Amino acid sequence: MKYVCDVCGWIYDEEVGDEELGIAPGTKFEELPEDFLCPLCMVGKDQFSIVVA
Repeated sequence: MKYVCDVCGWIYDEEVGDEELGIAPGTKFEELPEDFLCPLCMVGKDQFSIVVA
């Protein structure tokens, strides 16, 4: 599943993870720490939406 930041459009893809942030491929969005912030605009997880294909 993919999640998009509602503020800046950065996309987190669970299949890919984010090597630069130290997030392993396959890491579910729900498994990210509660204090996770968008790496581009620094908003919290509550500002992300599921990408609907």
